[in-house]
Amino acid sequence: MSFPGKTTVLIVGAGPTGLTAALSLLQHGRRDFIIIDALPQGQNNSRSLLVYPATLEALDTIGCGDDLISQGVKGTVPAYGSRSRRLLKPSNLEWLKSYSRHPYVVWIPQNVTERVLGKKLVSYDVTVHRPLKVVGIKRNAENPQLSDATLEDGRVITAKYVIGADGACSTVRRMAGIGFSDPKEQMNGNAGQRVAADVIFDRTVAVDLVAGMTFLENHRFLCIPLPYSFNEALATNGKDTISEDIYRIGCGILPGDEEVRSAPKEYLQKIIDRYGPYALSSDSSVNPTSNPPRIKEVIWFSRFRARAAIADTMFTRLGGVGAGESEDPEGGAILLIGDAAHIHSPIGGQGMNLGIRDAVFLGGALMKHMHASETQPLPEADVILHDFAAERYARALEVIKFTKKLTPEVMDVEKKTRWWLPIDSDTVQTWTLWLLNYIPFFQRKMEWELSGLGRR
Repeated sequence: MSFPGKTTVLIVGAGPTGLTAALSLLQHGRRDFIIIDALPQGQNNSRSLLVYPATLEALDTIGCGDDLISQGVKGTVPAYGSRSRRLLKPSNLEWLKSYSRHPYVVWIPQNVTERVLGKKLVSYDVTVHRPLKVVGIKRNAENPQLSDATLEDGRVITAKYVIGADGACSTVRRMAGIGFSDPKEQMNGNAGQRVAADVIFDRTVAVDLVAGMTFLENHRFLCIPLPYSFNEALATNGKDTISEDIYRIGCGILPGDEEVRSAPKEYLQKIIDRYGPYALSSDSSVNPTSNPPRIKEVIWFSRFRARAAIADTMFTRLGGVGAGESEDPEGGAILLIGDAAHIHSPIGGQGMNLGIRDAVFLGGALMKHMHASETQPLPEADVILHDFAAERYARALEVIKFTKKLTPEVMDVEKKTRWWLPIDSDTVQTWTLWLLNYIPFFQRKMEWELSGLGRR
């Protein structure tokens, strides 16, 4: 499909973050943008599962909150427990009514979220141009305030602002010469390596016993039933809709495992049997039911490192040679949002939420900057974008710190407890979770942190 070779804003990446950035610009009355993506079509797997109150409020401002809620399931945060029983039951989030019109979370797979945002964009008669991959960015030769983004097919898009919403391996970030590293320390070896999968079991499972987060000494095991809208989203290209319940499971890798050597189904079954709730185990020695469940089918599988990293800056101007921050304030504007700007452990489900809020707030910041740059010198107008970048950087640091607290593979819980307690960490965690049921303050503090309302 043809498109103009020049625009005010070029959005690189059409996942939830990039789509939200486009919708935010439209909400502010700007249509002079192009959005491109390297993939032939959007993702068709679940990935992120939760949308929190702060994100729902942000989506309300671009007219997408209710559409998204209609495709998901309203609920609360996951239950927490040991392998044998639930210890910390999810509370009713109605207490958040004083702070938000959305006192709940929405369980919705990422591909359904992406579909909702994509349909909204289509309603504005806006097209995502695919597959278009950016392979180079440099300063425009005729106007130093513009950037030329070169595509893999040789075409060039010239833009005043380039938004990098192209994920953790961002080409925009790399071409702008922006560093990307853990703000505290690096993780080595298998620390932080996790697997995630969407699976179907061969029989009905006791959701009230298995759904939630299972705490072990150095692992967190997640099992969550996915809403039926995910089954419908999978039924593309003439495929039949899957009638069985689909579950998301996630956990750290098996000890000493450098790579998945067996088929995913067998490998995931081993993880469930070792780390999952006893009611979900196929091991009859811990699950006494006559016919314990086993994985029947793997819909999607991923192995990844749950590392943390943040961009050195989320706003810069392109240097004359196409990389690095320029001392010359006339270089083209480069902005980073979502995973291109920050990544962290998936535990807590904060990644997509933070990226969507980045994108919503960027729309307003760009509008202010466009107006200011018409009457002010560029360095003065740029204060608006520097302030935006500093604010989002601070929010990302808060989320990274929070998710590290939840990630035992990173925090190495065992070493932090055994030197002063003559009992194992599993026992400590069991007692702690049981006690928290009787101290609402701590449970609400965790729910507040997860909601994002304190760090929009």
